Amino acid sequence: MYSVFLSEIVREFGLKVHYRSSDFDSVKITTDDIIRPGLQLAGFFDYFDQDRLQIIGKVEQTYVSQFSTEERRENFEKYFSHKVPALIISRGLDPMPECFEMAQKYDTTVLGTEEATSAFMSDLISYLKVALAPRITRHGVLVEVYGEGLLILGESGVGKSETAVELLKRGHRLIADDAVELKRVSNKTIVGTAPELTRHFIEIRGIGIIDVRKIFGMGAVKMSEKIDLVVNLEHWQEGKMYERLGLDENFTEILGLKIPCLEVPVKAGRNLALILEVAAMNNRNMKMGFNAARELSDRMDAQFQSVSAGNEELDI
Repeated sequence: MYSVFLSEIVREFGLKVHYRSSDFDSVKITTDDIIRPGLQLAGFFDYFDQDRLQIIGKVEQTYVSQFSTEERRENFEKYFSHKVPALIISRGLDPMPECFEMAQKYDTTVLGTEEATSAFMSDLISYLKVALAPRITRHGVLVEVYGEGLLILGESGVGKSETAVELLKRGHRLIADDAVELKRVSNKTIVGTAPELTRHFIEIRGIGIIDVRKIFGMGAVKMSEKIDLVVNLEHWQEGKMYERLGLDENFTEILGLKIPCLEVPVKAGRNLALILEVAAMNNRNMKMGFNAARELSDRMDAQFQSVSAGNEELDI
């Protein structure tokens, strides 16, 4: 389980601190779910997850304002007694006196933002999904080719970095070399990035370490990219049957998600950069619903059926 400090969220979104708890610097957020505690402010606490960040906006403030001072104090006391990590008040609203009083009593941080409630929740959830995403590190190279994120894998010395450099010369972009950090940011998306220490660097055997940003320019690097296709490079093995038509779609599983996968044999004279460019464009075509292998197969089937029908007529 990953976590993010509450103080980091405050800095990231420029939140105003109405009340700072004594444990402010040590509070950690461990879930990307967020609650608008309207029911809780009305006294209903069944299935209440007190570990989530809490946000109230104009609707909740207006509802609570209808109660008497004593009722508000009682409701806020019940609410803050559950020791939530923090309460965020949106739309630039100030906390009610009873809210501020009970936040102090139960030592709970109260924050504020000028943003509209729904817009702020959307931004915060997106941030937390990335910050708290399940992650692994894979040995490989991540490049962006024609807008497609290609994760190049293979044993050491097969030519991953050299292929990446050739792609950079062709105008594509590097995200990570050697170590690629992969995060599952949603049920459909895995995003890759480079560790801070090795970001923008690439290793070429016989030359050493080069700084891609300084040699190829800022346009040759990118901070992160979605994984659209996994390419496994392997040394050519005589006698092994490699894919010729592409009718079978292969997948590899990363963090529980299936990602399209290709196996590309490496042999002297093969232009790997060109092959990966074509692979990226073909993968985009397939995502848009066009499969060249199936198109050719359908044409051949139609041709065979036509020939067979003609032969039957001749026999008659």
